[in-house]
Amino acid sequence: MKQRLIVLAVSIAVGLGSNSFARDNDHEEAHAVFVMTNAAHRNEILAYRRLAGGVLEQSGRFRTGGRGSGGRTDPLGSQGSLILTQDRSLLLAVNAGSGDISVFRVNGDRLKLGDVVPSGGSAPVAVAERDGLVYVLNAAADSNVTGFRLNFSGELTPIHNSIRFLSTANSGGSSLAFSPDGKFLLVTEKVTNNIGVFPVEDDGTLGQPVITHDPVPGTFAVTFAPNGAAIVVETGPSGVSNGSVISSFIVQPGGALLPLNSQPTLGAATCWSAVTPDGRFVYTANSATSNISGFSIVGAGTLSPLSGTVVGSLPMGATDLDMAVSSDGKFLYTLNTGNGTVGVFRIKQDGSLTAIAAAPGILPAAGFNGVAAF
Repeated sequence: MKQRLIVLAVSIAVGLGSNSFARDNDHEEAHAVFVMTNAAHRNEILAYRRLAGGVLEQSGRFRTGGRGSGGRTDPLGSQGSLILTQDRSLLLAVNAGSGDISVFRVNGDRLKLGDVVPSGGSAPVAVAERDGLVYVLNAAADSNVTGFRLNFSGELTPIHNSIRFLSTANSGGSSLAFSPDGKFLLVTEKVTNNIGVFPVEDDGTLGQPVITHDPVPGTFAVTFAPNGAAIVVETGPSGVSNGSVISSFIVQPGGALLPLNSQPTLGAATCWSAVTPDGRFVYTANSATSNISGFSIVGAGTLSPLSGTVVGSLPMGATDLDMAVSSDGKFLYTLNTGNGTVGVFRIKQDGSLTAIAAAPGILPAAGFNGVAAF
């Protein structure tokens, strides 16, 4: 009996060790990148699996069940058209042409369509999620945001009386983001150069917004650092060479934005940004100069340029649009609509970048928008 127990214990230990090793391997290998075609006739998601060393391999195409807007270069003019939920179990995509939102269940680099629902407005261009609360930004006509509840099965249910209008009709809504504590939803407007701060109520609806006019021209996208700093990218004044800027703000309890600082990106047409999961760094995509700028996030959210500021370069004409950081913080990806690739960069401990072979498979100047990664 004693000998049997020893054998059983050893077997269990070996089994646990094997399972643990398998899980570790799965964790290392189960990383994927998704990009959206935004095709007008049939919107699709392209999936890439991450191989050893960070190389991407295209592994599938998945229909959203809706239609994109079509176009050539950055037709949605937004950040957040394709996002993963906080737990990375679901992928949400906007269908700007058919006016609806698609939800996919995620299994590694495989997707299964779970739901398609009307967006509550015209031309949805971005979506945000936190703790199962989803808001969609509808950019056309009477620009608005509309709320939904998302369940574990990937089904969206509209929230009654959740539609809230932006500061004006056709205000050029371009991004939205929940604060890390879930108390506020921030929305940026390209046309008015406004940032709207909506308080989130207990029932999931939004209160009246506090509107801040961004003093830096070219307001485009907002994201949050884990510490609660709101980071906004601005294309800068027209006619100024490489005049784009990145700024940080603190959201005060009443919803007003307190500016911390602004830094030049030293690039042109800076519109997108991505923060590392540990909150140490933020990167910007400078599409007109086809390069990437990097900044440290210090203290409450002050931005400090990394050495040289421009930390990654792409081939001229690559036109890097959206960008995403892997969930393990090891890699940065860019959607390069100009040359039809996904750019891949390894993130070093000091925040600098090392380029890895770009992944093909995107049609150049074909209206692709949106990239998400884990």
